Amino acid sequence: MKAQRDFLLIVTFATAFATPALSQMAPPEAAEMFTGIWWHPTLPSFEPLATGPKPVTNKTRYRGVSDYNNLVGDHSNPILKPWAAEVVKKYGEVSLSGQVAPSPANQCWPMPPPFIYKNFGLQMLQKPNEITLIYEQDHEFRKIRMNEKHPEKVKPSLYGDAVGRWEGDTLVVETVGVKVDRPYAMVDMFGTPYTEKLRLVERYRMVDYDEAKDGLDRGFKENWQPPGPMAAVDRSYRGRHLQIHVTIEDENVFTTPWSATLTYMRGTVPWPETVCSENRFRLEGEADVPTAHKPDF
Repeated sequence: MKAQRDFLLIVTFATAFATPALSQMAPPEAAEMFTGIWWHPTLPSFEPLATGPKPVTNKTRYRGVSDYNNLVGDHSNPILKPWAAEVVKKYGEVSLSGQVAPSPANQCWPMPPPFIYKNFGLQMLQKPNEITLIYEQDHEFRKIRMNEKHPEKVKPSLYGDAVGRWEGDTLVVETVGVKVDRPYAMVDMFGTPYTEKLRLVERYRMVDYDEAKDGLDRGFKENWQPPGPMAAVDRSYRGRHLQIHVTIEDENVFTTPWSATLTYMRGTVPWPETVCSENRFRLEGEADVPTAHKPDF
């Protein structure tokens, strides 16, 4: 009986000490990630780094920054393999023709990562074994399984399989298995394609304003800040910011992995109810949708 009791005590202590490794909440210095609303104020999204391989950016400019009304990706970017460059070129030609090039956002389809960075608003929620990212458009969300591995055979899904871990005060998230066989499969608003080899590594951390300012300045230099409440941020905010450093690779599409940042500040509006409703009207007019001459009921 004594031996059995001692064995149970050993198992109990082992479980108690093992639990923190499996069920880990954010360290105190990162807890602010999970409070309130974070707002990314510019479009299309990425803040190109000062050095190294850069994301595809807009060839057309308006007042010195990306012209959001003409999304024409720079297909000469050396990160693109020839076939991918041709895809970006043809996508840009749609915009140059005066039409709105279709994307997950304007066609009411779920936005794959990293296209989903197009959203302004972000909220982060945590449980011991899971972190949820909520985006403001269409209430889209991603689930991150903490301290787990990807399955040996990942089943492709619209947002991919995301696993995370804490490295000090930094949340590191790896995403693979983003579904390719779907309409509007692209990583950005320039139509840049991806394949089953797409892999994202995101690093979320809180940074002081002096460090955040570099990312914000790069964002405002490259991207467009739309007027109105959807981009309403407090430009005088000097508190801590949320910054994502993302590295993207896809050996079928890109010649090299490339990185960028996204820097989030505090917004000045409540969380919006933004819904992309499917109907027969598009930005450029009425769409041709199936109709019936007689009711089928």
